[in-house]
Amino acid sequence: MDTLSQLLRDVCPRGASFRRTTVSPPWSRQFGTGAPLTLLAIAQGAARLSPADGAPADLRAGTVVLALGTQRYALGDAGGGTAEVLTGAFTAEGSLCDRILGGLPPLLVVRTDAVTHLLELVTAELAEERPGRQAILDHLLGLLLVTALRDWLARPESDAPLWYHAQHDPVTGVALRLMHADPAHPWSVGELARRAAVSRATFARRFADLVGEPPMAYLTCWRICLAADLLEHTDDTVNAIARRVGYTDADALSVAFKRVRGIRPVEHRAAQRRATSLPATATIP
Repeated sequence: MDTLSQLLRDVCPRGASFRRTTVSPPWSRQFGTGAPLTLLAIAQGAARLSPADGAPADLRAGTVVLALGTQRYALGDAGGGTAEVLTGAFTAEGSLCDRILGGLPPLLVVRTDAVTHLLELVTAELAEERPGRQAILDHLLGLLLVTALRDWLARPESDAPLWYHAQHDPVTGVALRLMHADPAHPWSVGELARRAAVSRATFARRFADLVGEPPMAYLTCWRICLAADLLEHTDDTVNAIARRVGYTDADALSVAFKRVRGIRPVEHRAAQRRATSLPATATIP
């Protein structure tokens, strides 16, 4: 599994459907939900999205907007006649999600051929009730998210996380894939360098330059992210989780976890399980 797929593993549609709203000019709505990640798409017509502290964006049919956080935005008429707006909310639970979503701006606006094609499929599916409709819409909502996010990250001006572009490097990319595929392996700088077919010094320098931190620091962070995710989503013992992510036992994981996160694994698990549930659907009231 590639890094982006793994990080998005726990980003899921919430409420399991699109919400469709048709509006006629002049119109104005507040867009936003209590969910940490919301998708807005213009299926037909046009709209103007106005952030509280930024320039407005004119959205035409085939455009997808990813909104991170609970901020609300003004959405209104853009002189395009009747508009059809689709929304969907996502849960974004887990430390793996934080590693990708935490580095993104609050609004991502994407319009590519792939995104537009997916929206056409959504519109066709919404046009009539047919068996399997709900399952198809669930999958299309997830596809829209991943496609829009991937297309945005690929832009030179996207300011994507360093690790995202480093995946494509012939040296650093090899090491990232190895660490992600088998975090429990006792990786060393020397072994990663050999597997990438470069000297130890060349590998260490190149990795730090492209990723922004040394290989072993990155590996530690990755292991702790995985451990945090397992603590949140499984009932496995801390000892079992420790072995799955590359530590000898619960004590070794606890030391590393507290150094990185400031709390012990059991405290992290308890805090996450006390967290309140997210709203079930996205709306444009």
